[in-house]
Amino acid sequence: MTRLVISEDVNAAFPDLVVLVTQINDVNVQSSDLRLEEFKKLVTEETRRFFDAETLKDQPVLRAYRDFFWRIKVDPTKVRPAAEALIRRIVAGNPLPCINTLVDAYNLASVKTEVAVAAFDADKLRGDLKMRYAEKGEKFLGIGMNKPLQLQGGEVVVQDAEKLVAIYPYRDSEDSKVTETTKKVVLLFCGVPGVTEEKLLEAMKVTIDYVTKFCGGTVKV
Repeated sequence: MTRLVISEDVNAAFPDLVVLVTQINDVNVQSSDLRLEEFKKLVTEETRRFFDAETLKDQPVLRAYRDFFWRIKVDPTKVRPAAEALIRRIVAGNPLPCINTLVDAYNLASVKTEVAVAAFDADKLRGDLKMRYAEKGEKFLGIGMNKPLQLQGGEVVVQDAEKLVAIYPYRDSEDSKVTETTKKVVLLFCGVPGVTEEKLLEAMKVTIDYVTKFCGGTVKV
């Protein structure tokens, strides 16, 4: 089971930061699934009834992510927190992205719970994960990027034993992304100050339910 360690300086800056990790093995990831597409419609309809574009940013959980972004010098009006970005797409009448059944399933869980979820192909990770501050000049290739981003230093990042796998809590690495060949997935439930462990446990439960419903698999304990 992959573990996450938070560095002393990040922990000192954010003592109430909680991050949960789980792993699901033996998943079957497909390009799409008709049952999942029908389920997306239900979640979309429910989300449009519940949220309003004007007041979305003031929802307590989404506000906590925005406040954290400001503290780590990321403008949340330009780089949206993950769950808020997905919910805004729905409220604006736009479809959710179709990546594959596993990514789409945990995106729905993120919409449902408002919690940011990161996912990594476990077979592409080396050792445990560590959250720390980036050093100036480190390079990071995010999903969909044409070339690596050169970090300014001070960004909160997650690494395995060999490489950076995420800029926390909003961008995952191209090198460890989930694809249709993924058989084991590590899921990170990305807390920020103001988001309780209880809320993250809810997000974990919903995500496991959605992923195993559409991709099968068993939780590694």
